[in-house]
Amino acid sequence: MQGGRERLRKSLFMCAFTATRHNPDLAAFYTRLRQSGKEHLCAVIAVARKLIVLANTILFRKTEWTPQHRKN
Repeated sequence: MQGGRERLRKSLFMCAFTATRHNPDLAAFYTRLRQSGKEHLCAVIAVARKLIVLANTILFRKTEWTPQHRKN
């Protein structure tokens, strides 16, 4: 992962790494990638990208985060 703002990139990577451990939805996504043969770093970067997409969607829709694993 190169280019862009280094500080933001490092922060996003750490958020993605933490999300793979503590967020059930993103952990499942990470596990699915690893089971399909993706390298650890590649899977974490995919989680980081997913975090960006989720953040943009939440901001655009002006909604709150709603976990997919929650059954109402």
